[in-house]
Order: sequence, then C-alpha cells, then structure tokens
Amino acid sequence: MRIVIAPNSFKECMTALEVAKAMASGASQACPDSEILTVPLADGGDGTAEAIVAARRGRMVQVAANDPLMRPVKVQYGLFDDDRKAVIEMAAASGLWRLKEHEKNPLKTSTYGTGEMIRDALNRGVRSLIVGIGGSATTDAGMGMASALGYRFLDEYGNELAPIGDSMNLVAQIDSSNVLEELHETEIFVASDVTNPLLGPNGAAPVYAPQKGATPEMVEILEKGLSRMSSLLERDLNAAVGDKPGGGAAGGLGAGLMAFCDAQICSGFDLIADYARLDDALDGAALAITGEGKIDSSTQFGKVPAGVMRRAQAKGVPVVGIAGALVGDRTLLNEHGMAAMFSIAPGPISLQDAMEKAGDYLAHTTEQVVRLWQCRT
Repeated sequence: MRIVIAPNSFKECMTALEVAKAMASGASQACPDSEILTVPLADGGDGTAEAIVAARRGRMVQVAANDPLMRPVKVQYGLFDDDRKAVIEMAAASGLWRLKEHEKNPLKTSTYGTGEMIRDALNRGVRSLIVGIGGSATTDAGMGMASALGYRFLDEYGNELAPIGDSMNLVAQIDSSNVLEELHETEIFVASDVTNPLLGPNGAAPVYAPQKGATPEMVEILEKGLSRMSSLLERDLNAAVGDKPGGGAAGGLGAGLMAFCDAQICSGFDLIADYARLDDALDGAALAITGEGKIDSSTQFGKVPAGVMRRAQAKGVPVVGIAGALVGDRTLLNEHGMAAMFSIAPGPISLQDAMEKAGDYLAHTTEQVVRLWQCRT
C-alpha cells in the first residue's frame, strides 16, 4: 500500500522537508508495512529551492550577494540535474525577512542580490533556471536584478541611476549593450502563485507595497515609477508587460523577468510539482496527505494543498489535509475533493508551544489520520 506525503512548509516553523519527514514518521507508526513516499512541495515562495533539490537529488551552493539595502550577505541556491539547472529563491537575497521593521521602504530597496544569484548560476554554465519570487522586500520592477546582469538605467543626462524603487521615476533610457551574453542562451521559468498585473488598482504598488513598508504617498510614487518603467520596457526592449498576469509579483520583478530575461511566468505549484514528479508518486497510491501552516478559504487559489488535491483527484486518490490551523469557511475544498482536514493542535495551546512541538504534533495527527483511514469499510 502506497501513502504519498506531499506538504508545503509550515511557514516560520518547519520546512516542507521537515514536515514531510514528521508526517512520514506518524504514517509508518500506523501502517508500518506501507510504502511511504515523501514529496516536499512549495508554490514559488519559501522552500522552493529545497523542494526541487530534494526531489532531484541536487545540491545547495552558497554565494556572496547583496541584501535589499545593498549590504553583503551569504545566500544559497540549488543546482540539480548534474548542475545543468538551477533554482533560485529571490527572497534569499531580496526578501522582506532580511529587513528590520524600521528598514522596510520599497523606495530604497533593490533586487540586485537576486540578479547576482542568477549571474553566478550563468557563470557556472547553467542554462535553465527556475526563479521563485515570493516574499520580496522590493518594488523596483526588476531594475536591481537587471543591473546585476549588465543592464544600465540612465537619467536624462546619461548618468547611471542606483537600481532602487525611488529611481524608476528618473529613468530616461534602458541601455542593454553590456548585458551578459549567457542570459540570451538561458531559459528562465518564474514560479509564482500571484496573477496581479504590474499596473493598476490590482497591481504591484497598491496591493503589495504597503506590506513592504510603503505609505500611501510612497504607493503613489511607486505606481508612477512602475508606469514609467512599463513604457520604457516597451520602447527600449520591445517588451509590453504592463498588463500581463503575474507581472506585479514581487514588486514588479515578474514583469522585469519577462522583459529583461524573456522569462515565462508559471504556476508555482505546478512547476514544482512537475519537477518533484508528484504525479509519478501518486500513481497507484491508496492515500495522499498534504498540508501547510494554515488552511483557509484562500487555500483553493494556487496553494499547495489545493494543488495536491487536484492532482490526486485526477488519479482517484483520496487526499487529507493537515494544518497548524484551520481557519474560516473551507467548504469549497471539501466540495472539490479534499476528503477531510485536521489541525495538529491537541487543544488550546500557545503559539510558542505549537511551534516548538510542531514535529511531534504532526507525527501524531498523521498517525491518527492513517489509523482512521484504515478503518474504512
């Protein structure tokens, strides 16, 4: 009997790999003779690199880069398929987690460190890249990333501008004469669960910039800057990305990757699930167990549990969701194929207790799920 364990991370608590191992431990307690396959997953955000590296037996490499405020840091990204392919999380260098609360200001932050990671991969001979773009601290339309790859952003006097959000309104020309030649030989796939466009009321500035420290006045400045950048990208690079779905992800990095790198935006979950060979694992499975830190009404929109549910349902495999917290109305998940959902909390407990003992709670809950499933008539 095959049981597939395919969770996302429990954010700020356990990685997807750690969650999968804890769940597998509980499942084996309940059914020691079963074949248990672990498939750690992600949706383009935290854990993307680890999930793909684990699935493809790759390796993580450490390199020097700059954080959102251009301070030197050490970052990691993944190499796999005999080091011919790479997977990068933009948040490793350019993520909001890198900043203290008083440092959050998308007018001053840059995706330059993300570009440094891409450049390092190209220099190693990588010609196929996955870039996960969740958790950014930036709203620079990918200016920083592009600068690290050789693009130059010039003002009306021909002076090169610092590649930060505040500079977008000053750009008069995008110079691509010194771009790394290897970039044009490389296929880049962007893993994202965000479909917002670059501009407009649902765009990068009004929807996401406030989460990165932007005041209403900053949002207005950033929206004007993104609009200017959109026009210049179309004029100088022949890249019309202002209204493309996903362009607003990561403060416009989605649009920037499409324009500067000819990248393709893909469903984060589907891209990672394919690389992790989730469908192969589900073939012939008797049960699938998924989960993430919180399952709520938004889970159905591109999140890992909903993606696992969809793929398991297509193969006739029942799927159960396990979460740290179950919140709000989850009726549609049940109606669309989630057999049941369970919280790992054993009762009223503190957040600290829940996080410290999450592994034990996950193993216990998974064990009980499998025991209950074995009792089916």
